[in-house]
Amino acid sequence: MNRIFDSTQVRRAFSRASASYAGAAALQREVEARLLESLDYLDDRVPEVVLDVGSGPAHAALAMRARWPKARIVALDLALPMLQQAPVRSGWRDRLGLQRPVDRVCADLRRLPLADDSVDVLFSNLCLQWVEDLPAAFAGFRRVLRPGGLLLCSTFGPQTLVELREAFGHADDAPHVSPFPSIADFGDALMRAGFRDPVLDREVEVQRYPDMTALMRELRAIGATNALQGRRRALTGRARFAAAAAHYAQFRGADGLLPASWETITAMAWSPAHGAPIREEGGELARFPASAIPVRRRRS
Repeated sequence: MNRIFDSTQVRRAFSRASASYAGAAALQREVEARLLESLDYLDDRVPEVVLDVGSGPAHAALAMRARWPKARIVALDLALPMLQQAPVRSGWRDRLGLQRPVDRVCADLRRLPLADDSVDVLFSNLCLQWVEDLPAAFAGFRRVLRPGGLLLCSTFGPQTLVELREAFGHADDAPHVSPFPSIADFGDALMRAGFRDPVLDREVEVQRYPDMTALMRELRAIGATNALQGRRRALTGRARFAAAAAHYAQFRGADGLLPASWETITAMAWSPAHGAPIREEGGELARFPASAIPVRRRRS
């Protein structure tokens, strides 16, 4: 399939943002907290192996280490400098007084370097928006999850940065903002990979900035820069940036600030038993009914 994203640029952007990410990723931490609450659905079950895909500096991995001190927790990220930000001595002490840290693996989620049926919980927060082939990514998740394993994941939806997309679209024809999957596409991809009982939710939050430069600065700080294959390879010129900023200004609210919308989609699903069919009776692929899901809106 045609590549939408330049994976080398994705790695480079998040590597550069490794030192600033933790201080700037407030929204990412909010979504992460909601996903971590869903771990309660495991009841009293204690997993043996937990995988955090797209872990960044391993904040969620460390939270799961605190929750399950005897489990093996693996933090996996494409950018090595992000993993190097994770505290290496955080963990529980065994009978010899040694700490068991979070394991850190630098790898691409599209080619998970884990054995089949080796993971009990797979957690992935706001990482899948950098993958163009969701069914393939979910197939990889299903491969490493044991039957009955829990998948918790999130991504950005199509309403994310709609104002910025429109502003740059007014300035030139080059793509500046990534395409994001709809909740229906996300749910369909889960079901196509064979996951069972998916529960999806979506929420739109509007954050506010004094100007477009402040928004762009925050995006760079969290590594969310333009990594599209079709992006303009030269720097955005002053004239084009000024034209985009002028168009963006029309969205300025009564408070004098510019809005930036973020749509987040969260999902929980269960890995099926071995040999479980993906298709429903009659050969029709099940579809995820997204129309009944309301959108919660927040303003920061």
